Amino acid sequence: MAAPTPTHASELPLPPAYRGQRGAVLLALKRAGQLTVRDLCAQLGLSLNAVRHHLKELEGEGVVQYHREQRGVGAPTFAYHLTASGEALFPQRYAEVMTEVLERVAAQAGRGAVISAVETRFADLAEKLRTQLADSPPSHRRQVVAQSLVDGGFMAEWTVKAGEFRLVEHNCAIRVLAERFPEICEAEAKFLREVLSAEVERETHILSGCSACEYSVKFSRGEELS
Repeated sequence: MAAPTPTHASELPLPPAYRGQRGAVLLALKRAGQLTVRDLCAQLGLSLNAVRHHLKELEGEGVVQYHREQRGVGAPTFAYHLTASGEALFPQRYAEVMTEVLERVAAQAGRGAVISAVETRFADLAEKLRTQLADSPPSHRRQVVAQSLVDGGFMAEWTVKAGEFRLVEHNCAIRVLAERFPEICEAEAKFLREVLSAEVERETHILSGCSACEYSVKFSRGEELS
């Protein structure tokens, strides 16, 4: 009979779907970095079938993966570890820590120093995109800018509304920072005007309680709506 799941499996808060034995597997991998099926059985007191079942489910959900590992003579073993999505299930405080750091900067050097740093970050990103956008048509600029925002976690997409292009950000990847320093939002709008070479106006705002930040974008030369 399998031993009960160790109580330390709930030491760190995980989403409800990853509690119990599934959570114990994730926590063991988090602590060790990588483990084989037999390692997990020994640590958790679970049967081979139970561990394999949980790993198969977790692998299907994209939170664990394995690689082959040769340990001495014989067939290779499979060592499991967390994916980036699996790591993200554990508590993350990057935004809170960064906000605290920026608040200390504001207290010591003034709020302007924080805003200047944010504007410099957007300027650096604009410079990075400039070579991809040089002399490019609006369609290409839209594609590159949207992908840049998606890569940054903003869940951005283009739509057409009332005959105009709309850039919609369904998620604010820096919401905690923006709530403390709303000037960041204006810096973003300025960045979009520059890289898109267009008139950009924000019409809905997540910080105002809307479900997304939506920008109206008007290109000076125009292009066919599709």
